[in-house]
Amino acid sequence: QLQLVESGGGLVQPGGSLRLSCAASGFTRDYYAIAWFRQAPGKEREGVSCISSSDGSTYYIDSVKGRFTISKNNAKNTVYLQMNNLKPEDTGVYYCAAQEGFPWGPRPDWRLFRWYDFGSFGQGTQVTVSS
Repeated sequence: QLQLVESGGGLVQPGGSLRLSCAASGFTRDYYAIAWFRQAPGKEREGVSCISSSDGSTYYIDSVKGRFTISKNNAKNTVYLQMNNLKPEDTGVYYCAAQEGFPWGPRPDWRLFRWYDFGSFGQGTQVTVSS
């Protein structure tokens, strides 16, 4: 059974930085992807970034491009989300989630990437950007 545990959230001023961590375990397939989602108060959960386990290829939504960086440490089974130049609209609960198997093979097919295919969410970590 997949288990995902997020950490690293907190309160930060606009323009500040945080690094979130997602410790993952229980994978049954060789290849998978891990994504970060966030949910702001009163809004639906949205996907933010995703990374493939095989080749480290990544995806970001437009609003975080150039500010957020997703990375992985396979030895520690941990995925990170480095968040720089944070804005108040980045406030929310951040979750990591995983998807195993197709389309995440040795050469992931990003054309088949869909946020709604991700399940096995962690408990979330709160990020608050405020002065």
